Amino acid sequence: MDEGRVSKFLKKLGFSGGGREYQALEKDEEEALIDEQNELKAIEKEKKVTALPPKEACKCHIEDLANVFCVDLHTGLSEFSVTQRRLVHGWNEFVADTTEPVWKKYLDQFKNPLILLLLGSALVSVVTREYEDAVSITTAVLIVVTVAFIQEYRSEKSLEELTKLVPPECNCLREGKLQHLLARELVPGDVVSLSIGDRIPADIRLTEVTDLLVDESSFTGEAEPCSKTDSPLAGGGDLTTLSNIVFMGTLVQYGRGRGVVIGTGESSQFGEVFKMMQAEETPKTPLQKSMDRLGKQLTLFSFGIIGLIMLIGWLQGKQLLSMFTIGVSLAVAAIPEGLPIVVMVTLVLGVLRMAKKRVIVKKLPIVETLGCCSVLCSDKTGTLTANEMTVTQLVTSDGLHAEVSGVGYDGQGTVCLLPSKEVIKEFSNVSVGKLVEAGCVANNAVIRKNAVMGQPTEGALMALAMKMDLSDIKNSYVRKKEIPFSSEQKWMAVQCSPKTEDQEDIYFMKGALEEVIRYCTMYNNGGIPLPLTPQQRSFYLQEEKRMGSLGLRVLALASGPELGRLTFLGLVGIIDPPRAGVKEAVQVLSESGVSVKMITGDALETALAIGRNIGLGDGKLQAMSGEEVDGVEKGELADLVGKVSVFFRTSPRHKLKIIKALQELGAIVAMTGDGVNDAVALKSADIGIAMGQTGTDVSKEAANMILVDDDFSAIMNAVEEGKGIFYNIKNFVRFQLSTSISALSLITLSTVFNLPSPLNAMQILWINIIMDGPPAQRSSQKTGVAGTGVSLRVEGRGESTWAGRSSLGVEPVDKDALRQPPRSVGDTILSRALILKILMSAAIIISGTLFIFWKEMPEDRASTPRTTTMTFTCFVFFDLFNALTCRSQTKLIFEIGFLRNRMFLYSVLGSILGQLVVIYIPPLQRVFQTENLGALDLLFLTGLASSVFILSELLKLGEKYCCSTERVQTRHEAV
Repeated sequence: MDEGRVSKFLKKLGFSGGGREYQALEKDEEEALIDEQNELKAIEKEKKVTALPPKEACKCHIEDLANVFCVDLHTGLSEFSVTQRRLVHGWNEFVADTTEPVWKKYLDQFKNPLILLLLGSALVSVVTREYEDAVSITTAVLIVVTVAFIQEYRSEKSLEELTKLVPPECNCLREGKLQHLLARELVPGDVVSLSIGDRIPADIRLTEVTDLLVDESSFTGEAEPCSKTDSPLAGGGDLTTLSNIVFMGTLVQYGRGRGVVIGTGESSQFGEVFKMMQAEETPKTPLQKSMDRLGKQLTLFSFGIIGLIMLIGWLQGKQLLSMFTIGVSLAVAAIPEGLPIVVMVTLVLGVLRMAKKRVIVKKLPIVETLGCCSVLCSDKTGTLTANEMTVTQLVTSDGLHAEVSGVGYDGQGTVCLLPSKEVIKEFSNVSVGKLVEAGCVANNAVIRKNAVMGQPTEGALMALAMKMDLSDIKNSYVRKKEIPFSSEQKWMAVQCSPKTEDQEDIYFMKGALEEVIRYCTMYNNGGIPLPLTPQQRSFYLQEEKRMGSLGLRVLALASGPELGRLTFLGLVGIIDPPRAGVKEAVQVLSESGVSVKMITGDALETALAIGRNIGLGDGKLQAMSGEEVDGVEKGELADLVGKVSVFFRTSPRHKLKIIKALQELGAIVAMTGDGVNDAVALKSADIGIAMGQTGTDVSKEAANMILVDDDFSAIMNAVEEGKGIFYNIKNFVRFQLSTSISALSLITLSTVFNLPSPLNAMQILWINIIMDGPPAQRSSQKTGVAGTGVSLRVEGRGESTWAGRSSLGVEPVDKDALRQPPRSVGDTILSRALILKILMSAAIIISGTLFIFWKEMPEDRASTPRTTTMTFTCFVFFDLFNALTCRSQTKLIFEIGFLRNRMFLYSVLGSILGQLVVIYIPPLQRVFQTENLGALDLLFLTGLASSVFILSELLKLGEKYCCSTERVQTRHEAV
């Protein structure tokens, strides 16, 4: 109780003045005091009303529920109660945290070691008055940082999309009147009225239900609507099994109901999803981690150069300050400032290639991350399956079996008797025809333009009738009455009058076998009704069990003149079948080292059936429920999830725990999904993949990648692309660093041994252009970055030959890449093997160039135009042959195809022509201090420069031989 009010209360009792003299209260004061006391008690009472978890609310009887929330179910809450409860529970909405300003998010992009190193080199360039380099480096950094910022900013929109699940308005009972209110005004205890087409405004425990069907696909991921009840449940089980609870964001598909709000805003189940999404941060991609490590390695390399130069200068007695300046300049020159741009352009081109394959990539590094993907977790409905309920099996009442081909609602397919494979049309087989007729007439669905309007299960029965040319049979009857489906009776029936004269009314019924058969006294035997025997009942139960074990949803059908005298017609088995190409995709992914796991909200039998159909776990399936995930300790869960292929009855929280456990094992996890229930998992996974057609806006915003046509097999193309991109980046790094080290070593060695410089300033600039060409085409190429809405225009410095960056960065992806195992996250760009290859290439280039320099140098060691021209041309030719062998780290040139990368050929041709122009055009001869060379000189230099290519190719050949020998030896040991 408020202290001020207590003091006032005591004063009113009469304890006033020094003598504490008692004073009697007036009657109106006494009434006011009582009112105030009652108000205080009411406020305290309202503050104690809390949100009730669905698993607790489902157990409550309606009277107990009213007591818990202090509400009269006939009049609803008072405005006073609403006001007090809102002070405690807040508004019924999701509020995204926007406390971090945009400018701070932008500056955070600079916390990358390589970016910081490049900014440092730009600063040094300014100090040394190399303004052109400073501008180019800074421009490259700003482009990369801006693109990264835009992508991160867009990724946060998933939270905004989630807020759209709260409908704008609802019908609420307050102070005895049904009012049309904003949904954000709801508080726990409000009584809400629901009708067809309404989106549920909060988590609600139902108190009145009339034929209520709710589409919970946004919550569970399953397409089949859920029948609701108002009866209390025993409790336990998963949230998806709570038939007397409706959840925020789901949709009333049929019927009406009323209930009490048990959770609003962040206290609702979607509120839990919202909080989890706010707490989740998209993990760094393996490429980003590799680039961070490369930045640190190059930093150490730079400081090593500075230290070495200063040590040599100190030993030679030179000034340390001047040697420090030289060392810093060389270190800056050694840093491949074009690397971030090349990486970005390589990724952009990968994104554009993916777009042609109907895959949208929203975040550039994700393209490469797919090459590391070792586990692919997938939702079932709408992802692995087509989200189109389809009849696949029939069992007639007289024991005939038939199989149904064709998927979806287009009516394409046939019904064939087994084992004869006889195709059935219309009533060519009376037993099958009668069964299909009942399913068509006792039906409210309509198929238009290959899409179902109504319940998917009824759509499957209509598609079955279309396959047998019986879809118009419904028009032969006039419907008089419908008994709708309810969760208690588990069947629906229609009373119809045949349009032909002198025929009595007939009932058609469909539903659960154990309920439908209670109304049957006969069974159909080839068009003749016979008495239903216990043996027949036992046969039908066995068939239902068999079909259920295959993951089919089994419906029984019957017809007759009265509900108590129906003739049993048979059973139909319905399933949401796997998408076309999914089985093949799962097989290819498994062979390439990617483990595929299914995470679904569906039941065990259905999940296992789909898992077997698509080849999960090589046929040896282990399954785990969401409840079992909750019951396992965190450390044990990581050990278990790697062995399990199917997770069933899972919620968004379970999916998040499974992905986190897999990531703890060191796996790079991709997650595919289409519903709101998948959004948290999509965001927390290393790669989130959403469906473009059936996916919700929330799932698309949370994902990094979108399959435009919902084609699961497109993931194979994405994985192949991702594996190739990393190798292209390594190819560029090998070329860039081997050329940089060679050029720097030539200058350093000539300085150390007091020799004239083998290359003049203009020649060094030309070589820098060759090895550090622009990341786009010569005239500038405008490249759209998918998912960002940003275009980049990057122009080259001078006459680029592209032999460095662009042509190696766009090397087509090796078709054998998909068969390679996923790249280890620990693999760095500068691996030990790559460093050795870089040093080997650099050593060959240095040796060959120094040989020409020494050979052409006159006895007085003076630098002549011929000396520098031969040395200069030799180095450029070495550079081009080095680029040729850097196209692949493992494959020989004839294996990858000499003509495969047209851009590379054009760039090499451009470089050769540019070099010849520099040598033979008089005005340029004066600028570059060159002179004409003879044909024999050029042939000699070409032969010498080709040594770097020949030796590198021989090294690849040796590696191939060693690898094949090891494989043969391993097979022999296994035998």
